[in-house]
Amino acid sequence: MEKTPKALRKHVVILGRTNAGKSTLFNALTGQEKAIVSDTPGTTTDPVDAAMELIPFGPIVLTDTAGLGDDTALGAHRMARTAQVIRKADAAIYVQDGTDADRADYEAFRAMKLDHLLVFTKQPSTDTGTFFYEPGGDLNALRTALSEMLSKQQPEDVSLLAGLVPAGGHVVLVTPIDSAAPKGRLILPQVQALRDALDNSLTCTVCRETELEAALANCKRVDLVVTDSQVFPLVDTLVPKDIPLTSFSMLLARQKGDFGQLLSGVSAVEALPDGARVLMLEGCTHNQTHEDIGRVKIPMLLQKKTGKIFTFEYHSGYDFPADLSCYALAVQCGGCMLNKRELTSRLAQMAAAGLSATNYGILLAYCAGVLERSSAAFGRV
Repeated sequence: MEKTPKALRKHVVILGRTNAGKSTLFNALTGQEKAIVSDTPGTTTDPVDAAMELIPFGPIVLTDTAGLGDDTALGAHRMARTAQVIRKADAAIYVQDGTDADRADYEAFRAMKLDHLLVFTKQPSTDTGTFFYEPGGDLNALRTALSEMLSKQQPEDVSLLAGLVPAGGHVVLVTPIDSAAPKGRLILPQVQALRDALDNSLTCTVCRETELEAALANCKRVDLVVTDSQVFPLVDTLVPKDIPLTSFSMLLARQKGDFGQLLSGVSAVEALPDGARVLMLEGCTHNQTHEDIGRVKIPMLLQKKTGKIFTFEYHSGYDFPADLSCYALAVQCGGCMLNKRELTSRLAQMAAAGLSATNYGILLAYCAGVLERSSAAFGRV
């Protein structure tokens, strides 16, 4: 479990006012001195993550944050970073010092309706279900309560392949090797699909697009072909029409987001005006190449498909614009490096703003003319 990717872990954030004791609690829970502890308010300026094992629940990411009520010159920036963390959090530990200002902040936090536990640090509370912690104190009860709370939540991610392929079925994964592929390794969505096939007792063939035709000829049975979106046109011609076909990115759209919202969002492409601003959301930061899917291939294909010129704006990692009103379309990557909570929060914000959203795989299927076929694998045409 130490190797479990952060995107597949539950995310727990520690919140509270400045100097309430959040960093002390964070260090105690993780067993590491990762966060600086000081009597000076505002010591924690940026979120601090720690991947850890919460017994008996399993792997989580615990995040310490800048204190609420920070009125320094950088306070607004720190609060913006904290808001980013809250957006991806599955649960919170709210640390209270019992002041009137603290109680007001807590009431504002409760409006977010995020599962949480209350920890008091100055003196115990008479309210049931709360916890008291002082440096060196016992954390077993808090760990147990947090584990129980997370266990009651729905699983972080549904299976990539379950429900799409019958038990004992066979899947073919088409994995091109280009300059963007890490040397000696597969990209994460391909690895996750392969592991998911094993978890669901499916047999699997992995090949490049150049070997696909021979691979299909050697398979007695193929229940699903999953391809990298970039080679959709070629793979569509090679895979018989009676074999379901989709992409890694579309599997991720089903697993972590609202597939229906992302699928319907691509219809906005037809109405995009010339010069429209398109928001491109990349879940990770990486070196760009001449074959980069988000910064080279999608802009080129989208403009070729529509015959129009657009302005593309990029946000990477957990960076997400607060104002969505200036965009005509949002295109999210598959999100293999983002957790489900982050993606669903983004989609909810975009829906509330009236912004159409789709993802890389769905948009590439649309541009390649194979959207109907590739979405039919999910029971949607």
